[in-house]
Amino acid sequence: MNNIKAVAFDLDGLLLDTETVALETFVEACRANQFEPDTEIYQQCIGTTYSDVETILKTGYGDEFPFDSVMALWNKRYAEEALNKPVALKEGVLSLLRRLEILGIKRGVVTSSKTVSARRKLRNAGLLDYFQVVVCGDQISKGKPDPEIYLAAAEILEEDAAACLALEDSDNGVKSALSAGFRVVQIPDLKEPSDEVKGMGHSILKSLLDVEALFV
Repeated sequence: MNNIKAVAFDLDGLLLDTETVALETFVEACRANQFEPDTEIYQQCIGTTYSDVETILKTGYGDEFPFDSVMALWNKRYAEEALNKPVALKEGVLSLLRRLEILGIKRGVVTSSKTVSARRKLRNAGLLDYFQVVVCGDQISKGKPDPEIYLAAAEILEEDAAACLALEDSDNGVKSALSAGFRVVQIPDLKEPSDEVKGMGHSILKSLLDVEALFV
């Protein structure tokens, strides 16, 4: 890692334990609308944009899925739990950020979340000031797995993509970063990497503590 000049962090499920919150509030919203969700279909939404989520849920659950009612309640409950109060940090977050700061390595957030909610989550968690750059899904035209968001991050960070490390939990995030030319470490959260993604040649570690150990 001696030649790494910048590290780009995914937000949900990588820095913050928001994926657990999202799943719990989604199931709650479905059950409140008398619908029992298949969580395997839901997991396809991880690491995607809002428009992709709509397509995945409507296609996966079919015509009987009360999409509008579920989304209204889900958004309300998620905001209560993930936007209006701090969310727990994933293991090793602060230690790694402080290590990178000491080493003078630039730090950015690259997330499919909208700018307002992403910055709010980071501020609530006390993390916002650790990052020079926050690149969000509403700042680009194509979401992950397209490489656009990571290419934008490298440009804003003013570093060549080959000198940047992406930390991702989702398969879509890994595909996006690799396509942009980043080095990638995946730390899976709720969903294990697919066989396809496991074969892409990047590192897969258990936690950010393992990532910190790479920066000796």
